[in-house]
This record gives sequence, structure tokens and C-alpha cells, in this order.
Amino acid sequence: MERHTIFAAAIGAGMLLVAPALAQTTPPAMISVTGEATISVPPDQAQVEAGATSYAKTARLASETNNAAVGQLLLALKAANIDQKDIQTSRLLLQPQYEPNHNPPTVVGYRASNQVTVRLRDVSKVASTIDLLVGAGATDIGGVSFTVSQASKLLDDAREQAVADARRKAEIYAKAAGVALGAPLSISEEGGSPGPVFRAKMAAAPMAATPIAQGEETLSVTVNVSWAIKQGQ
Repeated sequence: MERHTIFAAAIGAGMLLVAPALAQTTPPAMISVTGEATISVPPDQAQVEAGATSYAKTARLASETNNAAVGQLLLALKAANIDQKDIQTSRLLLQPQYEPNHNPPTVVGYRASNQVTVRLRDVSKVASTIDLLVGAGATDIGGVSFTVSQASKLLDDAREQAVADARRKAEIYAKAAGVALGAPLSISEEGGSPGPVFRAKMAAAPMAATPIAQGEETLSVTVNVSWAIKQGQ
């Protein structure tokens, strides 16, 4: 009899231990929605990629010719009061050039290329800077991109708007279901989309001033929010 009593007590204790574990796996009642927000602003900074390409019979002559050409670009930028910290070498190449359709391959010369990235803190100077570079001997204008310097602050504003949008949607669902929202259980961000980028390619000096359309940067945020449903409503 004593042995049966101990066995029954052990079973009862096991059931008490299992019951809370099962209860913990049951997800709470919740409403999950997605909130979105988009902010469009004009860019206030730009980057221009420019450089020069030179050809010569020897690697040394191609490199020296190219160095002189890029030196003229840097002097022109300095004369235009572009801060040196806003000018950075972004590509430097020296490659052999081969005679086409010749076997075995025969080197007939060398190609030297140097490209710099220029940051402009005034987007109204983009067109004049490109014209300045081309006039100073630039043979390559790799592209123009626009950015927003205060993107982080603007994204924070968008995050607040996205959460407010999520709450608005959740309250609609709660009202339709006859329940009330409790505290948020989880908030996650999917991320933002990059703004538009204007790209340009040129091989020679334009006949007139370079037209530039800066457009607007679009910053977007998407959040996923889950709210608990208040009990006893």
C-alpha cells in the first residue's frame, strides 16, 4: 500500500510540473500589423567621380602623362575652393594594351587611369564643377550621386511615423474584433530603401553647361509590430 501511495504521488507531481510547461508554450493573444512611413527631401550633398585616362608606348610614359593630367584636375579643384578632405582617389589603374587579333598576344602600349571622387556640400555647384573638371582635361566623368546629410534624423522621424501607422491599423482591427489593445509585445524594422541616384557618362567636353537634375531622396521605413490583446474586455 505504501509503495502504491508513493507511485501515485510521483505521478501527481509530474503532472503539476508538466502543466505549467504546457501553459508557457501557448502564445498570448495578439494583433500583428505592419506600419510604413516615407519621407521625401531634396538632397543637400553630392559626389562627382572624375578622372583622366592616358595612353603611351611605355608604362612609365603612360603613368607620367596621366599623373600630369590628374594634377591639373586637382589644381582646378583647389582653385575652385574645394576642400582637400573632400577629394579622394577612388581608382588607379595601369594596364597593358594588346594588338587585336594577334597570336601570341603582343603588347603595343599601356593605359593609365586615375579617378577621384569629389564631395560637394552644395548641390548647386554640381554642374559648374563638372564643367570645371572637363575644362581642366578630365576625360572620364564616372557618375554623380546625391545624398542627404541628415538622413539618420529623418529616418528617426520616419520610424515614429511608421509605429504610429502600425498602431492606427492595429486599433482598426481591434475595434472590428471587439477587443482592446494592450502593450506592444514586439517591434522590428525591415529597413529603408535607398534614394534615387543620378548617373552620367561623358567622354568629351560638352558644348554647353552640363544639365543636372538632383530630384529628391526618398527615405522609407517599414516596421512590424505586435500588440497584446487586453484580457477581460
